[in-house]
Amino acid sequence: MTSQRESAVVPGIATRLASAVLRVTAPNASLLTGPGTNSYLVGERDCAVLDPGPDIEKHVDALIASAPGPVRWIVLTHTHPDHSPAATRLKRATGASIVGTVAPQDGRQDYATRLDRIVRDGESVGAAGHELLAIATPGHASNHICYLHAASGLLFSGDHILNGSTTVILAPDGDMAQYLASLERLRHVGMSGIAPGHGAVLTEPLAAVEGLIAHRLRREAKAVDRLRAAGRVSLAELVPRVYDDVTPALHGFARHSLEAHLIKLERERRVERDGEFWSVRDPAQ
Repeated sequence: MTSQRESAVVPGIATRLASAVLRVTAPNASLLTGPGTNSYLVGERDCAVLDPGPDIEKHVDALIASAPGPVRWIVLTHTHPDHSPAATRLKRATGASIVGTVAPQDGRQDYATRLDRIVRDGESVGAAGHELLAIATPGHASNHICYLHAASGLLFSGDHILNGSTTVILAPDGDMAQYLASLERLRHVGMSGIAPGHGAVLTEPLAAVEGLIAHRLRREAKAVDRLRAAGRVSLAELVPRVYDDVTPALHGFARHSLEAHLIKLERERRVERDGEFWSVRDPAQ
């Protein structure tokens, strides 16, 4: 077990981030998940496992072996398949309650996991002194929740904020306007660090939040500029123009976020859609 606050993220190794917080990363590294999905153990005796990850037996075994005491709660930030499916296996092994939000019906969720408790914005879950405060942060997914651990000052950000990449916004369940509003909300949360769903701890949380807001707004402005220059183009034609600074291997993911930007801009009546084609809206209309 390592004991430093920041370290390389290595799957299967329990890393202590605070006196009552451990990180164990699942062995599911990929372009989309980075080093793997981070699971967190929170508590000194009775503990909560936050985001148990994909249903990988050896990862669940590692979580149980690393727990400082009985696992009483399994807490989900959202229900994407790389974050929640191991909850059922972990519950069978420990008897813990699964706490989270209902999966949206967009066909991209873990629908097998059954909740024992639905958590709502402002509610807390976990052992006394180590409660996790739920903060609703829709955007990446409509049912996304971040959790603040006041005892350590860590914000568990799920996929809302990552380290090493920006999260993908998958429309129609994902919503760029909601994502930006959720980031604005987090600007006012007192936290000492951000423990993301993928990647190492972000030790300058406010700078990370403000940097993401600025990045998304710059990307949106670039989309409008490139769309104005093109006149009328499809989403597929627009992606390489807006993401010309990103390796083409990531353009498939970028397409989803660009579509979310365009949907936001369409609602704001700044762009318009005609079938598969997009264009900047005439201000005179």
